[in-house]
Parts: sequence; C-alpha cells; structure tokens
Amino acid sequence: MTDLLESALNPRSVAIIGASDNIHKIGGRPIYYMQRHGFQGAIYPVNPAREEIQGYKSYASLSALPEVPDLALVVVGGDKTVAAVEECAARGVKSAVIIASGFGETGPEGMELQRHMVAKARAAGMRLYGPNTQGLANFGTGAIAGFSTMFIEVPPMDGPIGIVSQSGGMSAMTYGLLRGRGLGVRHVHATGNEADVTAGELALAVAHDPEVRLLLLYLESIANPEMLATAAAHARERDLPIIAIKAGRSAQGQKAASSHTGSLANEDRTVDAFFRHHGIWRVRDPHEQARAAQAYLKGWRPEGRRLVIISNSGASCVMGADAAEDEGLPLAELSQQTQAAVAAQLPGFATASNPIDVTAALLSDSGLFGKVLPEVAQDPAADLFFINIPVAGAGYDVQAFARDAAAFEATTGKPVAVAAWQESVAEPFRAQGIATFPNEGEALGVLAQVAGHTALMHRPRTAWPALPEVRLPEGVQGFLNEADSLALLARHGVPTVPMYLCRSAQEARNAFGAIGGAPAVVKACSAEVPHKTEHGLVALGVATSEQTGALYERFDAKMTEMGVARDGVIVAATRKGRHEFMVGARVDPVFGPVVVVGDGGKNVEALKDCAVLLPPFSQDEVARALGTLRIAPLLGGVRGDPPLDVRALADIAVAVGKVIAGAGGSIASIDLNPVMVGAAGDGAIVVDALVECAAAAPAGRTH
Repeated sequence: MTDLLESALNPRSVAIIGASDNIHKIGGRPIYYMQRHGFQGAIYPVNPAREEIQGYKSYASLSALPEVPDLALVVVGGDKTVAAVEECAARGVKSAVIIASGFGETGPEGMELQRHMVAKARAAGMRLYGPNTQGLANFGTGAIAGFSTMFIEVPPMDGPIGIVSQSGGMSAMTYGLLRGRGLGVRHVHATGNEADVTAGELALAVAHDPEVRLLLLYLESIANPEMLATAAAHARERDLPIIAIKAGRSAQGQKAASSHTGSLANEDRTVDAFFRHHGIWRVRDPHEQARAAQAYLKGWRPEGRRLVIISNSGASCVMGADAAEDEGLPLAELSQQTQAAVAAQLPGFATASNPIDVTAALLSDSGLFGKVLPEVAQDPAADLFFINIPVAGAGYDVQAFARDAAAFEATTGKPVAVAAWQESVAEPFRAQGIATFPNEGEALGVLAQVAGHTALMHRPRTAWPALPEVRLPEGVQGFLNEADSLALLARHGVPTVPMYLCRSAQEARNAFGAIGGAPAVVKACSAEVPHKTEHGLVALGVATSEQTGALYERFDAKMTEMGVARDGVIVAATRKGRHEFMVGARVDPVFGPVVVVGDGGKNVEALKDCAVLLPPFSQDEVARALGTLRIAPLLGGVRGDPPLDVRALADIAVAVGKVIAGAGGSIASIDLNPVMVGAAGDGAIVVDALVECAAAAPAGRTH
C-alpha cells in the first residue's frame, strides 16, 4: 500500500468527531463496526456532551485526545464541518474523512467552502476524503471510517476484492451483490466529491494490497486520469484485473467542437479508449461486475477465445452456438483425433463434433461429462468450456456431473462455465466452486469477458521513443488554411496529395500542368473558411488550364465578396482510392491527445462509424480498432474487390498521433477527410486537411 494513504486505510488510531452512542446514527456506526470487525488501533470518540460512548472514553475536543490520531472521521454538519477540518489540520492529523454534504455538489458557495477546507488541509500536509462520502472501509485491518447500512444487512467477510467508488450507494450495492454470491470483500471505499483524494489515487493504494486479486471501480468522472493510469499500470504488473463502470456523460465532452473530430471523439468514446489503452475492462452496472467476479478470482487467463460447448440437449447446443456468436466466441474446430476419442465415449447416435451433444444418454450414464471433458481438453484448439444443462432431476446424478466438472477444472486449469436454470441442478455445481449461471447468455458473456480482458491486459505496450517537434506558423490563430495544414502534416510523414498554392490566375494555369493535368481539383484557400464545399469554393474534375485560371478568378472574387482572408487558390491532383476514410485528432480537456479513425466522406458526422485511440499506439492497434467498425467487412474485400491497404491507413493514424502529441498543446484538432485508401499495397493519401490551433498552448498529456 502507498505510504501516502496508509494513515487512512491502515491507521493506528481513529478519532470520530461527532461520535454517537446510537449505532444507527452516522456517528455511531463506525465505532460499532470497528469493534465488531477487529480494529486493533485506538478509537477516540469526540463528543463534548458525553463522557463515554459505546464503552470508550469520550473527549470534548480533538485537542483533548492523548495523541494525534492518524485518521479523523468528521460526522458533524454545517459550519462545524469546516471548523473540525481546520482543527484536524492544526493538530497534525494525517487524514480526514468528511461525511457531511452541502459542499461542491451544491453550487459556487459550497464549492468555495470545499476549496477552503482543501487549502487548510494541504497547508498542513493532511489528506481529505470526501466531502459528501459514505466513507472508507478496510475489512483486512478493521479500519472502518464509514456508515454504510449494507454492512449490517450483509455481514462483512474479508476477501480478495477491492471496491473504489465515487458513489457511496454504488459501493454498498456492489459490496452487497458480491457478498450475496458468497464472495469476500476487503476494501469498500467511497470518494464522494473528491475534493482532494480521487478514485484513481485510492485505486492505486488498493492495487498495492497484495491480498487483493480483483479491483472494481465505479466512476462518474475521471478527474485525475494520470493517477488512474498509474494504478492500471501497477495492476497489470501484478496481473490484477480492474473492472470499471463509467456512468454519466460530461457536458464538456458532449459539446461538439468546430471540427469533425470534436463531434466524433465524444467523452464516452474517449473513456472507452482510455480504459482499453490501460487494460481496464468496462461494464455497464454492478450486476455485471458481481456476475464475473468469481471467474476472475479463479485466476483464469485463457490464451484464446475458442469455445467448446457440451450439453445433453441438441436444442441447447444450437442455442449455445447462437449465444457464442453473439459474444464473439468462435467454436473450437476439434481435430479428427479428438472427435474420434469423444465418439468412443458416447452412444452411436450422439454428436462428437463441437457443439458436443451427449444426448439423453446422460440419464443412464452419469459419467459422460467426466469422460468427454478430458478428451476434449487434449485438443489445442479448446480454450473455454461451456456446459449447458437445460433439464435434469430425478434419475440424474447431478452431484457426479458437478464433481467431474470440478475435477476437470482443477486438473487442467481450463475455464468452465455452467448454465442451469433449475436450482436443484445449479446448487451442486456452485457447491463445487464452478461458475454457474441461469442461462447461456450470462455464462458465455462471462467467458467472453475474461478471455477479452486477459488479451487486453497482456497486450504489448506501445512506446514512441521520441516525438516530433511540431511548430506552427508564427502568429497564427484559429485554423490553418488547407495548404498550411497539408504542408504541416507532410513535414511529419503524412502522405498528402500533390498540390500548389497559387496567388494568381497564371500561377493556377501553370500549376495545372505541374500536377500532370486533368483531372484536377481547384479549391479556394482561406483560414477563415475551413469548410469550403458549402460555399461553392471547390471544383472537381477540372479539365483544362484555362478552366483552372477561370476558377481562380471566380474563387478569388467570391472570397473578396465574403470578406474573408484570401490566402490563394489550391490546384491539386485528383487522387482516388477504393474507400474514403477519415483520420482526426484532438486534445481532450481531461485525457489529452486522442486520435479518431473511421469511415470518411461527406457523411462522416451523420454515420459516426469511427474508433478512438490514445497515444502512443501501434499500427496493429489501429488495425484492431478498424476491425470494430461497421464497415469492417469492407477492409478484407467483398464481392470480388481486393482487400484495402489497412497498413497504409494505420501508418497515417500513427503519424497524426505523433503530431498531436508532439505539438505540446498548440494544436486543438486535426481533421483529415477524406483519406483515400487503395487496395493492399497501393497506399493511402490525404486529399484534404484542416488543422485547428489551440487558443493557448498548455502542455499536452500523453497517456
């Protein structure tokens, strides 16, 4: 555990300011919990109206205590909260948990009080948790500086799971769901308003507890992504899975910027990218966290996602295959040798190929599961095992089924999940420690999650040894014009269309010949007109130099009429590809540089078929991201078309990522649309670009 938070999670002494003798009041619960759950340190109730509280001497004030406590739990309200925090800071308390609400969550006045408390704490070297928090609980040490009713409703049991939540309610719910499944929980921490200590910092502290083997997060905002990234890095080092819920949507993240990229890389897509980048698995709610917990605690780390289905029902085999496809789990292609070995164990009318239907013969031979499983386990194609039992009961030796499945799992270490809706069937499997679910959807969802999360955690980390030094033209504000945008990108390795920026009709006519003649593209160039098509300032398929000169005169006159800067007219070669893509980048206010890649063309914002990546990333990561798009089937070629040059597109995305990361915050966004991508080997080229300069140039982040 980090020394920084040791005083809160493993304190030697705790003061409860506003302590109560009533265990059903906020000031009484922590004392009651610490008494019951083995806290070995000193407990100091502070309440001037009582001489004794729950068997402990009560003190009139913090200054009256015989020692300076490591941790103070502040449960008084109103102005007394601020005074108590000031007293804690003055006395030298290391950590304070502030239960009271009415601070930053209420508006400007409350936020000012919250800032005041933080300033006092920081000046004294004290850490604050909350305010507006349900508190902290470490059942490994018995240090429970919280008041959750759930600890009475569902008795605690120390275990290998840690919960860090910005919501007290969600921390209690997740705890209750896990305990309802018989799982022990060590850490249950709620961060509340996060005036000082954030969920990321607490996650880092919990990740340092060697007894924790699964870390669950509930987040509504990510105020300190660097700290959460550090926690995730430490978790990966010690093979500790993190499963996160990210609820809510940031108003800032939802606000579309003036570029395509701003509207595509919205806050939620970027959160997904952040989690993927750091090996964190995202789920929708605490039920999903609790449902998968047992599987993670088994230590499953499958090498692949190929699934074997075994059932005593042909219909269940079919439904299992359907559910597997929904979860992206391919059925393992068993070798002929494996199929022959399986067939030797089954009646002649059974199915030895995958899915394996042992048929109703299971009724007369309860050992069929135990005979079939070891034969399939020898096949290198088998990564995951799913047993689907739609019906069993009188006459079936379900206990034998469960024992055989447990022995197989223990011997091979292979993941095994069971679907059984009958409680009489499910209970024996659960008693043997088998991950058991009421239906195939939940069972296969967990298998897919563990396999996917394992691959994510073990994915090699990309490093960019050096970033380019990106310099913008002097004095520029707002958007660069298209010519400058393309030139900037070309300097940093992005393939761009051959073009000339012309200042006269004659230069335009000369440029027509220099690019190779027809068909040419002629476009007005003005930093004040980033989107030119809607103003009629783009001409395609230009056939002659005379036409090029005439277009120059027309576009120049149009810019004069519009009253915008006349930077010239671009004459460019026409470049076509098999498909139009877009690549963009922006500096997210929370996460720093992000890159967007996806389907391009005029409908880019309407279709929003794109993926987000956080630098640094590799060409392979770009290819994987492209594989998640709706247009992914086109990448490999369809109906006789050749596959597309995904590698060339990935190279552009990586180059753009290095530009936005190397710009040090001076670039707000980059839009490349369209990027023309040819058949494999033909390359990709950018034909239109727009670079937006930042209003200021803060230091950029690279996660």
